[in-house]
Amino acid sequence: MTGPPAHAPEYSERLTVPWWSWPLLLGAAALLAAEIGLGAPGARTWAPYAVLLPLTAGALWWAGRIRVAVTGGELRVDDARLPARFVADAIPLDVTGRREVLGVGADPRAFVVQRPWIPGAVQVLLDDPADPTPYWVVSSRRPDQLAAALLAARDAVRTG
Repeated sequence: MTGPPAHAPEYSERLTVPWWSWPLLLGAAALLAAEIGLGAPGARTWAPYAVLLPLTAGALWWAGRIRVAVTGGELRVDDARLPARFVADAIPLDVTGRREVLGVGADPRAFVVQRPWIPGAVQVLLDDPADPTPYWVVSSRRPDQLAAALLAARDAVRTG
């Protein structure tokens, strides 16, 4: 398969955790390490810091590692790929719309990459008879731009 023409819009973002969560959670980890370290004399006092602070930093990095991109005629969400030719529609969602799509009536076969600290999302309706997945829901800070880029990539693949 060849990619879309060079004029097709591309989109990319990383679903990082908010900046304020780093000092907040690292501070909580330091406080927990201090509590644990109170009962250990000598050099063992620092062991909780040596374990908890790197673990917390690693967990924050891991939680914000997901990349969302529309490039080369496909939607890429971390290591998942969706060719644009299978996109029936892309619907930008605000907080309320995301809650409805992921709420009680959600389809358990849907592919969901949702980050609670990101208010927006895009619901991608699929048109692939061989795939039982009815739709994807992907968190996005700029759902309008992601949906527009995905629909433009779909149109470019279908016409080119």
